[in-house]
Amino acid sequence: MHTIWRDMFVLGLPIAEKMLRPLFVYIFLIVGLRLSGKRELAQLNPFDLVVLLTLSNTVQNAIIGEDNSVTGGLIGAGTLLLVNYIVIRFLFSHERLEHIVEGEPDALIEHGVIQQDRLKKELLTKAELETAAHRQGFASLQEIERAVIEPGGTLFFVGRKPSPDEQQQKALVDRLDAIARQLTEIREKLPAQQ
Repeated sequence: MHTIWRDMFVLGLPIAEKMLRPLFVYIFLIVGLRLSGKRELAQLNPFDLVVLLTLSNTVQNAIIGEDNSVTGGLIGAGTLLLVNYIVIRFLFSHERLEHIVEGEPDALIEHGVIQQDRLKKELLTKAELETAAHRQGFASLQEIERAVIEPGGTLFFVGRKPSPDEQQQKALVDRLDAIARQLTEIREKLPAQQ
């Protein structure tokens, strides 16, 4: 029974190493995800999701080392949470640095025109963009005035609004339809009176 408690709570590595390992992995992942682009964060297809899920398993041993104790796990997890808290607090008060770390939004559709160069930069296909648009209620990309991928990988769509000419044309067509209905009603009443 004595070995169970020792295995669970006695550290196999020095505390400083248990704290430095998650810190290095955290920094590596922040830089790696930033360099790999917003697509990795958007999880647009199964391949990207698999990469993100297996990434945590891949770096697990780098974080825990040769220590499988509960204490070691708690120290590692606590270090990750503390570092993340500090980074978020620091970036909150330093906007310029936050933009460097997180990146800028990127317009994928501008004025209804798909920006092929930006899609290529973000490693997105037109089909993936269309799938994301469907999820937000658009039937096709032709209905979209602007599409932006945010630094966190979220896709944001703005629908097209009809131009003043299109609005005027629709109003004229609606009036013509109303006149046609009125004429039909009048014609239906005329034979009944004769």
